[in-house]
Order: sequence, then structure tokens, then C-alpha cells
Amino acid sequence: MHVSQVADGIYQLAINIENMLFEGLWEIPDGVSMNSYIVKGEKTAIIDGVCGWDGVPQNFFDMLKDLDIDPASIEYVILNHMEPDHTGWIEDLKKISKDFKVVCTKKAEPMLEAFFNHTENIMVVGDGDSLDLGGRTLQFAEIPNVHWPDTMATFDVETGTLFSCDAFGSYGKVDHGNYDDLLSEEDLQFYEKEAVRYYANIVAAFSMFVDKAIKKCASLPIKIIAPGHGVVWRKDPNRIIEDYKRYVQYQKGPARKEITVLWGSMYGMTESGVNHAVKCLEKEDDIKVNVVRVPQDSWGKILGHAWTSTGIVLAMPTYEYKMFPPMAAALEELGKKKVINRKVFRLGSYGWSGGAQRELDDINTRLKMNWDFVEPVEYKGAPTKEDLKRIETGVSALVEAVREAVK
Repeated sequence: MHVSQVADGIYQLAINIENMLFEGLWEIPDGVSMNSYIVKGEKTAIIDGVCGWDGVPQNFFDMLKDLDIDPASIEYVILNHMEPDHTGWIEDLKKISKDFKVVCTKKAEPMLEAFFNHTENIMVVGDGDSLDLGGRTLQFAEIPNVHWPDTMATFDVETGTLFSCDAFGSYGKVDHGNYDDLLSEEDLQFYEKEAVRYYANIVAAFSMFVDKAIKKCASLPIKIIAPGHGVVWRKDPNRIIEDYKRYVQYQKGPARKEITVLWGSMYGMTESGVNHAVKCLEKEDDIKVNVVRVPQDSWGKILGHAWTSTGIVLAMPTYEYKMFPPMAAALEELGKKKVINRKVFRLGSYGWSGGAQRELDDINTRLKMNWDFVEPVEYKGAPTKEDLKRIETGVSALVEAVREAVK
């Protein structure tokens, strides 16, 4: 945990979370930061908070002590959205002080009661509303469905700081260099990888709303972006904005000149075909290749690679007249996250009967994924030399489709 100064009168309180599943679902091998912000005018406001993980809120209150801030002196608690990772500490604050006012959107108000039985001293705000802290002004902009329906962003007029909550965030734990102006280009590249995986996991299904939020925020004179997770952007805030614009566009494709090989195998028959496909792909120097396996690799990793890939190789055996179940589950999640318009080559083995292709076609149609398939290769048992040649042909067709799409 650490405290740092974002700008004049603005402080960040950051805590790293590790060794858990984010939202109870997503793997975070490099951790994630939970960022809260203190804004001080004549009055003091706190924007977002952190829930009771790993010694929080006690660690959180210790950081306030480092700033010489008595938690009981906080007059405004600004909840950019109601997800408990940002609001879970409010119950502990209520034990210390009864006088603070909660600032939130109209859609957040009933959730505040449902989650924390909090019904008093609530200030409902919407687009264009402002809060005078004495010597500085906070403005509010609703950005619903990024990624909860009640979400808003808070803008500090004096410093041009946008407190964006889950928008413009990323995975990756932070330290005292949690600012783009203190990071090397190598560090920034690391956080970019963490940001796209965060985006694919957390907000991908709401890309249309993210696009609207970016356009709405573009009207503000932003100098600093301070998200709820990840790096604070005060040297080049446009960098993360442009990143998010690209992530939005990746949904419908084309994305990057990448192909993700997503595969599962039971007894090595499908795996033999996968190994040959990967060897063929590795000869294509201009295309990045990602390889992920179900069920061994997490959905978060699969989503992150699929989101940035224009092409996908799907490889799975038939299992009891249908698709290998872990693959079916992964594809259902890709469909729900709206990974659409990909170029796809499918291969796989079967025993007594096929059937995987039928279920794949059903998922593609039902979830409106609009995946464009080249001729699939399905073989009985282990692949023959002829089957391997057909796989080479399928890979070549996919590569050309990807090149054409991103050209």
C-alpha cells in the first residue's frame, strides 16, 4: 500500500491485490491495484474506495493517517459506481462518521440501499452537475454500462483530472512509480498488455458504451486520467484513450495481425494436428501467434488473446456427438463477450462419430458471432499425411484471410 500525490490537492491511495480471482472469476497473475483518490479543497472528498481484502479497510485508514486526514473529516464520498471492490469499505466508514454525504448517480441510489442499507445523506448527480469543495470544483458525467449501469466519471476542473473508475483501467500491481511519467517504455508496454486483458475480461461486452464514454469524455479538457485500477496517466493521457479506442474496434474486427490457436485434446489425436498447424503458422514472420489450451488456460487469458486476434484456429475433438466440453464453454464466453467477425479455421479428431462442427455452428449462429470459416479439417483417429496436408491448406487460407482483413 502507498500514498502519492497526483496533482495539487489530489492524492492517490493505492493497494495491490494478489493471489485471488478478480470478480471471483478472472486470473490476475501480476496482481491488480485498487486506487482511491482524495481531493482537498476547503472540504475533503474521497473518490471511490476499496473493499475489505487483505487488511483493508484498516490499511486504507492507515494511509489516510499518513495524509493527516481523519476519516471522520471526510465530507463527501463519491461513488463512481457501486461495484463492491470500490464501495465495500463504506460500512466501516459509517462506524466512524455519520456526517458524510454520498454522491452517486440515480441508478446507483437503490443499489446503495440494497448493498449497504444506506439511505440517508445521498446526493444524486447526473450529467453536467457539479460539486463545490471550496477552491475547486468537481463535475460529473454519466458513462453508463462501463461496465455497470450506474457508472459515472468525476472531473476536477482545476487540475483537469478525470477520475474514470473502471474506464481506462488495467490489471497489474503498482508501486510508487504508478504514473506514466515515472515509467520506462518497457514498463508502459507491460501495462498495455495488462490493459487489453483487463478490457477483454471486464468491459468487452459493453464496447458500444465504452465508445460512447470515450466520445463524451473527449469534450473535457483532460490533463490527467486517474482510473480505479492501474496506471495514472498525467504525461500522456491520450495514450490510454487511444488504446481504448483500439480495443473498442477490436470487437467487430479486424483486430491485430494475430492468430490465436485455441485448442483442447483428450488423447493426443487433436494435439497432433495442432502441433502441425502451429509449425505452419510459425513460418509466417509477419503474423503473431498465440497458443492457449482448454481447460488448462484461464478464460481471462483466452479472452485477452482472442480480443486482439483477427484470426483463430479452433482445434477440439468430438466428445459424445458434440464438442469437447471445455471448448464449448470457452466459445460460449467468447460469444457473450461479443468477440465477433473473426476469421477461423477449425480442425479436430473424432472416434466413432463426428458432431463437434454442428455444435460449433450452433454457437456461432445463436450468439451472432458472425465468424467467417475457411474449410474445416476433421479426421478419424490420428491425422494421416493427407490430413496434415489439408491442415496446411487450411492454415494458409486463414493466414491469407487475416492479411486481407487487416490490410
